[in-house]
Amino acid sequence: MKSVVQRVREASVTVEGECVGSVGAGVLILLGVERGDTERDATVLATKIAGLRIFPGTRPMDRSLGDIDGSALVVSQFTLAGSVRKGRRPGFDRAEDPARADQLYGFFCDALRKAGIPVETGRFGAHMEVALVNDGPVTLLIDCRDGSISG
Repeated sequence: MKSVVQRVREASVTVEGECVGSVGAGVLILLGVERGDTERDATVLATKIAGLRIFPGTRPMDRSLGDIDGSALVVSQFTLAGSVRKGRRPGFDRAEDPARADQLYGFFCDALRKAGIPVETGRFGAHMEVALVNDGPVTLLIDCRDGSISG
């Protein structure tokens, strides 16, 4: 499971002109689900992100989402599973089947909620327009495979 985590002052996602999710201070998480990802990966990744100390306090990176009463906007992003090794067009063989990916995307969002983080979402499988005010900027690439974090 791959994620791009961006610290934001605000973020929103729009589908066909309708805002379907928005947050104030917190994080925007772009989430890519790959073949072989599991509920355990989703839980481990959500727990890691919920506890990350990436917000300023007495030091530049001292507080977590919960510490600042922040929220998460989670947007599905199958293109994170893309490969550009061959040719000029990305290949998506590593991307999970859409039905299973949607299930794990929902499981990840629920795991964040269980960690006490308010969660807004995009619309799985839709063409989305994402707007954000990046704070810092702070952007982290965090992957989880077989229950282990990398990134």
